Amino acid sequence: MNSSLVGNQSGRPFCLLAISYLETINFCLLEVVIIVFLMVLIISGNIIVIFVFHCAPLLNHHTTSYFIQTMAYADLLVGVSCLVPSLSLLHYPIVLSESLVCQIFGYVVSVLKSVSMASLACISIDRYIAITKPLTYNTLVTPWRLRICILTIWLYSCLVFLPSFHWGKPGYHGDVFQWCANSWNTDPYFTLFIVVMLYAPAAFIVCFTYFNIFRICQQHTKEINERRVRFSSQDGEAGEAQPCPDKRYAMVLFRITSVFYILWLPYIIYFLLESSDVYSNRVASFLTTWLAISNSFCNCVIYSLSNSVFQKGLKRLSGAICASCARQRVAKDSSTSRSKRSSNGCHV
Repeated sequence: MNSSLVGNQSGRPFCLLAISYLETINFCLLEVVIIVFLMVLIISGNIIVIFVFHCAPLLNHHTTSYFIQTMAYADLLVGVSCLVPSLSLLHYPIVLSESLVCQIFGYVVSVLKSVSMASLACISIDRYIAITKPLTYNTLVTPWRLRICILTIWLYSCLVFLPSFHWGKPGYHGDVFQWCANSWNTDPYFTLFIVVMLYAPAAFIVCFTYFNIFRICQQHTKEINERRVRFSSQDGEAGEAQPCPDKRYAMVLFRITSVFYILWLPYIIYFLLESSDVYSNRVASFLTTWLAISNSFCNCVIYSLSNSVFQKGLKRLSGAICASCARQRVAKDSSTSRSKRSSNGCHV
């Protein structure tokens, strides 16, 4: 496994994408550009999401906001952690050994993405309870239980990937480090362990809950429309079809979940193929890994484009920033004009 990922024998920088090496520079240009670009997008996008949630109280009325904010913080930490491979590709001196840095970085990113995956599963369960048990929802889903659930997600994610330090490469291929590519192999048993403990349960929960959510919403929509047609026919007015009120919000969360699994599917397939010693390629490893990591930014885009309350909060935040800038500009202009008057008075 990983035998095709040859090491750095010629003194050139270790670049996963061969076309990125140029004779005039001593680092992997294309890899650095991709990672830094994603890092900036992920950090800036999730900071905006976190600020909007704090500035828009209406967003916190949904219990799913707890999990959305958890995902935002996890994705923000993913963006910050991308600084490590960027410095490595730029040959920035690191105090710790490359093997230890590689293992720690792979573990941290795997834990953070596991938090996102588990949060998406919990969101689908929350929406399923809200639709199937609307009368008892507030007693079943309380802020205290939500905090315990979020804490459990973090602890579980940390424990699932903890064996990676001795068992093999976890759910992230940190192949930007040469030691990761050449010496840190995947283990088929550890891969099976991750699939059974994380990937398969999360995917099953999401598929089961959203399938039932949309099935129930279709039934509700049909019943509502039948009632409207019945009453409108008695009043002599034509009734319009009304969608299920929960379906629109469920669609937003379904889009986030769908994009997450679409972006992670190529990596999961490659991870399984490499673990079973069927296929190993460093370009595929790099591209599938960073395609999956790009999901940390896609969540921000989908939520901002799909949720009307979030859009209002974003407008409020941008308006507050613009107003603050305008006040600072006015204060600066007034202080400048006062200083000019005082200087003119001194010359009189």
